[in-house]
Amino acid sequence: MENASPKISVIIPTLNEEKLLERTLAQFTDEIKNKFHLEIIVSDGGSTDETISIAKKYSSVVVLKENSLKENIAIGRNRGGKSANGKILVFLNADTLLKNVETFFQNIIFAIEQEDVVGVTCAVYVWPEEELFGDRLIHWCINNWFWFLNVIGIGMGRGECHIVKKEMFEQTNGYDETMPAGEDFDFFSRLRKKGVIAFLKKNVVYESPRRYRTSGYIRILSQWFLNAMWVFFLKKSYSRRWSPIR
Repeated sequence: MENASPKISVIIPTLNEEKLLERTLAQFTDEIKNKFHLEIIVSDGGSTDETISIAKKYSSVVVLKENSLKENIAIGRNRGGKSANGKILVFLNADTLLKNVETFFQNIIFAIEQEDVVGVTCAVYVWPEEELFGDRLIHWCINNWFWFLNVIGIGMGRGECHIVKKEMFEQTNGYDETMPAGEDFDFFSRLRKKGVIAFLKKNVVYESPRRYRTSGYIRILSQWFLNAMWVFFLKKSYSRRWSPIR
């Protein structure tokens, strides 16, 4: 272990993710956990499949919701964040894979140790084995647009990968639990007021294309735009519910 490396908490909110979760958790090998002082936290929102069993097999901590009410991803992230011991919080989705795990953590540690940096985000693409040309083009445009928003001072980060200093997560009170969608934009907008958001283009993560294949890009991008506008101007979500796709 490198004593200079801060402890990192990787937080993954879940709800019935038995099909994809094991692949995501397996990328954090014992070697990686030891080298970067990782703890893996799965924050489950009431799964009825084998998600919790899989989580217990790979995770340092599994936190469960304490009531029978339906919850959004903001609640799951906050529950995981409050349980974290790390100085750096890495929020990933249950389908998120890192292009290069070791380089990913090296880069975020270097970036977030800069005094003015309060958060980090990165480029997101579709899993390579399922990526189509259209996926590549659209996500290239989205990634560069989000990079530009951070350059001009409007904090923004894709929900698949958020990195934040624990102290800043606490100072901003985490994610707004009243927002079923657009909570990522809201969080990074508030975080940006505390300091710089570093967008690491070379830190690539991959996500499942399941939502794009089911709903299509036109519908999804329209929903993203409307939620962003509602959050920016009205401080609330346009969508009343963000339905999970499994």
